[in-house]
Amino acid sequence: MFLSADILVKAVMIGLALASLATWTIFIAKTIELSVTRRRLRAALGKIGDARSLAEAQFALGAKDGVLSSLLSAAMREARLSAGISSDAGIKERAASSFAEIVRAEARRIRLGMGLLASIGATSPFVGLFGTVWGIMNSFIGISKSQTTNLAVVAPGIAEALLATAFGLAAAIPAVIIYNHFTRVTKGYLELVGRSTGAAARLLSRDLDRTHVSAHSRAAE
Repeated sequence: MFLSADILVKAVMIGLALASLATWTIFIAKTIELSVTRRRLRAALGKIGDARSLAEAQFALGAKDGVLSSLLSAAMREARLSAGISSDAGIKERAASSFAEIVRAEARRIRLGMGLLASIGATSPFVGLFGTVWGIMNSFIGISKSQTTNLAVVAPGIAEALLATAFGLAAAIPAVIIYNHFTRVTKGYLELVGRSTGAAARLLSRDLDRTHVSAHSRAAE
């Protein structure tokens, strides 16, 4: 049916097949990426669970890259740049602004590829329908040229046209299901990132309180 289809219908089918290939490629790649990233972040949160300061938490993590390391580095940088400033609220507010930028960047990174899934899921049925309409139109043109309404003349062209709709559905249905799956998984990962933000903020608050206690002790002496 594919080989005997019109050139435009063939192009539609090939495009939909490539879209389906892209969908399954994204599924495999994102599944591996999210699994590894979530496992690493959970392990990192476990390592800093008993840390008493930002420096101790960074030492526990080592030189590993990751969103938690970025959050800790941002907190330490803000504490260092704000040395001598007595307003803890201002320091925490500036640190929270840095945390929000890191979280937004991580959300964009982890959602990479999901926009393509949404586009494939939304447009593939209509692309397949376009191929079907085009194929059926050619079948009716063939009927008018052959001057016959014999089903044996019409059926092959209509079957080829309907195959384009099947291709569209085969591309769209997995794309929608996979997109919804990754939406749920990504939401769970971003909740872990939120926990990381809270952990970094608590460590920064402890460091600030500890600094004030040390300053008061020196003043009393």
